[in-house]
Amino acid sequence: MTDVNGSGAGTGPETDVDQDDDDGGIVLPWWQNPLNIIALLIGVLVLAAGTGFVVGERTATPDPNAVDIGFLQDMRTHHEQAVEMGLTLLSTTGTDQMVKQIAREIAFGQAVESGKMIQLLREYGEPEANQTDTAMSWMNESVPVDRMPGLASADDLDRLTAATGSDAGSLFLTLMIAHHQGGMHMAEYAVDHASTSEVVKLAASMVSGQRGEITEMQNLLAAAA
Repeated sequence: MTDVNGSGAGTGPETDVDQDDDDGGIVLPWWQNPLNIIALLIGVLVLAAGTGFVVGERTATPDPNAVDIGFLQDMRTHHEQAVEMGLTLLSTTGTDQMVKQIAREIAFGQAVESGKMIQLLREYGEPEANQTDTAMSWMNESVPVDRMPGLASADDLDRLTAATGSDAGSLFLTLMIAHHQGGMHMAEYAVDHASTSEVVKLAASMVSGQRGEITEMQNLLAAAA
């Protein structure tokens, strides 16, 4: 058989080795191209290193102490109120967009951290929430759960729900600054006294993040005054 130009067709399938590229050079199969081999080896090494890390993390036996467990349980409750306040502010009308933006970031960020705390508690085989009416016994500062430092009162939450406009923004910032300050007090203790690296890292991240948010909220309050 001939092609449309009258030239003879090949008698068998063309191979990659025989195929010329547009510049007249030979196109090697991917497994014969040195660059592809290098890229493959790098990928295998990265995958192996990552797998080793994951296996090491999974096979390491955590040894949480009372601070690890108590902090995770109580801070989860503490975070839940911050998420609630953030969502409340986002539902108000006439509020400054910068205030709404930080409320959105706090609600999202603390919801994510709550998920991490639940995951760690499950891994440690512990209840996902404090099952008593007393909090912070793990840091020798026992208080009723609803009196943890920084928590807004029921009346404060009602006021926030009823507020609108700049009043809602100022009240949210004031309540959330106090909320963060109380949470940082608990997290700083966990950084110094928790026994697992996971809890220490999480608590340290909370301290750093909330310190920055406090500064941002204080600046917003000052600008609104």
